[in-house]
Amino acid sequence: MNKIVSKEHFSEAVVKFVVEAPLIAKARKAGHFVIVRCGEQGERIPLTIADSDPVAGTITLVVQGVGDSTRKINALEPGDSLTDVVGPLGQATHIEHYGTVLCCGGGVGVAPLLPIIKAMKEAGNRVVSVLAGRTKELIILEDEVRKWSDEVIIMTDDGSYGNKGLVTVGVEEVIKREKVNKVITIGPAIMMKFVSLLTKKYEIPTEASLNAIMVDGTGMCGACRVTVGGRTRFVCVEGPEFDAHEIDFDELLMRLKGV
Repeated sequence: MNKIVSKEHFSEAVVKFVVEAPLIAKARKAGHFVIVRCGEQGERIPLTIADSDPVAGTITLVVQGVGDSTRKINALEPGDSLTDVVGPLGQATHIEHYGTVLCCGGGVGVAPLLPIIKAMKEAGNRVVSVLAGRTKELIILEDEVRKWSDEVIIMTDDGSYGNKGLVTVGVEEVIKREKVNKVITIGPAIMMKFVSLLTKKYEIPTEASLNAIMVDGTGMCGACRVTVGGRTRFVCVEGPEFDAHEIDFDELLMRLKGV
């Protein structure tokens, strides 16, 4: 059992939890995720670790309530416990000094992007972050992102905050004005697809963190399989990050829809 220390609502459906998980807090790196379960018969839900405090022995998770299981988690309060928190899982993000790194996140994708932004900045990179959402209410962790970024660009579909337009508008604005050495994108699969198409045009190396369907998180079930560079890869053990220009996003989108 993992006790919930604190809870904060970003919006009605998006909640930030700080959870006791001392061993995970000490071992996790940017890019790692956990699988959580709420209740003995609960569904296994993969969640990327947004932050950790090794001293306090806690990790930070951001949960978007889109189904019965995630809404059940979001109904928990401080003092309640998650039945299981397993991790850290997956491969950590490769961090090095690239030069200028453009980090773009959509919606709750900003949560897993935050530790990468921080690590890239600590590695000496110039970090430009583009945060996108349909409306102002869906822009999360802005203050935390600003702390570790040299510049932050906000894009909203409806123009209610920042600049009006899709994330690709903000990304291309940066690419056209300065040399970008690396792009990291995390968010809805359709968003990552179009970011990838854009950066491929400009021949900028790009990594995408995939939100494939997962069950066990150890590569046994095969539910998270994706095609990357013509090969079948397993997101839970080989990812979640892959070369965005090699990912078959159309196949991924069909699998996410249950086709």
